[in-house]
Amino acid sequence: MSSLVAFNDMQLMADSIAKSKLFGMTDSNQVLALMAVAQAEGLHPATVARDFHIIQGRPALKADAMLARFQQAGGKVEWLEYTDKKTTAVFTHPNGGSLELTWTIDQAHAAGLVKPGSGWIKYPRAMLRARVVSEGIRTVYPGCVIGTYTPEEIADFDDKPAMKVVNPEPVPAIELVEPEGEYPLLLPDGSVYSRHDSLDEWVEAFIVMKAKIKNSPKFTDEVKAEKVEAFSEANKEIKSHLPMELSLKIAQTSRKTVEEALEILHEEPEADII
Repeated sequence: MSSLVAFNDMQLMADSIAKSKLFGMTDSNQVLALMAVAQAEGLHPATVARDFHIIQGRPALKADAMLARFQQAGGKVEWLEYTDKKTTAVFTHPNGGSLELTWTIDQAHAAGLVKPGSGWIKYPRAMLRARVVSEGIRTVYPGCVIGTYTPEEIADFDDKPAMKVVNPEPVPAIELVEPEGEYPLLLPDGSVYSRHDSLDEWVEAFIVMKAKIKNSPKFTDEVKAEKVEAFSEANKEIKSHLPMELSLKIAQTSRKTVEEALEILHEEPEADII
């Protein structure tokens, strides 16, 4: 019997989760997109309610879920210190080696994270633990958390730009309601990589570029994750206006290899990569 959940059933689950508000998710479209990603990873779609928060429109993988994925992938963690002032742990994975990592409340103050009324004031130990878990796993074995952050991390950068804009001139706003308008695919620095006459063509180009980054032999896993995050952020304006079927197309192919993605889209690979 197939373990796949039908799209209509996922829609019903997404509506129920959003209406319940029990998991901090109130937008059924966001929940549905996360469910598609979960199913593409071989997980039951309902696990998104257990593992994710939606913070300011961003999917945030809970620190416990992130740690569970790391351990299920063969990783180990040893906690050496866990207080309101300092948290230290050793992360080990067969494919990533071993790393001892420390986060202190002084580091948080120096980074400007500790603000009145924030989680750093109310729950400093939990905030330190989340930072250690996220940075440790992302460094030792980023494959299980590519493109995701903890709710604590997202809460800290919600009031700041998600990426540094290198281009001194702002990218013009993209008008999506004109059917004859062009849709530019942007690089992280704001420059135009390619232009497309329809959203369908734009989505195909986006998927291919993202797959190329993830499968490039030139980059480490950590660098790939950073490049994918920056590339997605640069194109968030168009992504935020995509119809549901195109958003799901991106989600369902986001974990494919470049060869699989190109085969799905019937396109030939290009010579260079960002």
